[in-house]
Amino acid sequence: MFKYMFQFIKNIIRGIIDLKDTTESLSGMRQVSSNARMMIKEFEGFREAAYLDSASVWTIGYGNTYYNDGTLVKKGDTITRADADILFNDVLQSFANDIDELIHQEINDCQFGALVSLSYNIGITAFRKSTLLRKINIDSTDPSIQKEFLKWVRAGSKTVNGLIKRRQKEANYYFSKNC
Repeated sequence: MFKYMFQFIKNIIRGIIDLKDTTESLSGMRQVSSNARMMIKEFEGFREAAYLDSASVWTIGYGNTYYNDGTLVKKGDTITRADADILFNDVLQSFANDIDELIHQEINDCQFGALVSLSYNIGITAFRKSTLLRKINIDSTDPSIQKEFLKWVRAGSKTVNGLIKRRQKEANYYFSKNC
């Protein structure tokens, strides 16, 4: 009996150590600044009911096209602001993790926030294939990066004024020193 009790306690301690290690590694993930989060939320806006975005994709909350479980947003879906905030934070951190893995140069918080904002909007696959990423990984201060942001202003085959404004703001944020 004592032997089983000892093994049980040992397993609990091992679990606590594993949890502590996991928590420490999670805290090492790069976080998006509160200013960049607010900027992205402002761009996306909040919508309680599902709607077709400018690319005709069902979207909800803060520009989300899917839920945490991978289910796609569909016509008739609704979400509370509290649930939308949770979804936004989870999806945003996923994009932040992807950007952190894809960038091989030192970048500051402004640059990081601008890239997370862009990828949140265009998708990580599009960002992964972009000339913008290639240029950043050669020289993250290259002035031509500003023009690369402005290439992402279309929804389908249409140029969208809102995307032009968003890309200009993201490009300016990327090159700003105060974020």
